[in-house]
Amino acid sequence: MTRRLTLFALGLLALLAFPGALSAQAVSEAEAQEFQRIITDQLSAFNADDGAAAYGFAAPAIKRLFPSPEIFMSMVQKGYPPIYRRQSYSFGRIGNEMGGAPTQHVTIIDVNGKAWTALYAMQRQPDGSWKIVGCQLVAAPAADA
Repeated sequence: MTRRLTLFALGLLALLAFPGALSAQAVSEAEAQEFQRIITDQLSAFNADDGAAAYGFAAPAIKRLFPSPEIFMSMVQKGYPPIYRRQSYSFGRIGNEMGGAPTQHVTIIDVNGKAWTALYAMQRQPDGSWKIVGCQLVAAPAADA
C-alpha cells in the first residue's frame, strides 16, 4: 500500500510540476476518442509485455520519473497490477480530477473479477499530441448483495 501511495504521489507531483496540465480544458469528441485510443493501445502493449510501446504513451514528466521502458514496466507491474493484467475495461466520463488535467475514467475488471476505477490524466504536448501524465487506481466500492 505504501508503494502505491508513493507512486500516486510521484504522478501527482508530475502533474503539479507542469502548469499547462493544471488548466481545466474543454475536451472535444475527437480528443475523447484520442484519449480512448491512447489508453487502449497502452493497455494492449501491457498485455503483450511490449514495454517500449507502453512507455511511448507516457508524457515526458513520467519518463523523467521512470527513465527507461524496463523501469516503467516494473513500476506498472508492481504498483498497478489491475492495469497490467485485466479481464476487461470500459470507458466512462472525462473529468478534471487530477490537477485540472483532462481525466479519462476507465472501469477495470482485474483477473480476479474485482472492479477498479482508473483515472488517466492526459496532457497535450507541444506538438499537439496527447500523452498520459498520470494514473490513479482506486478500488471500486463493493456492490451490495
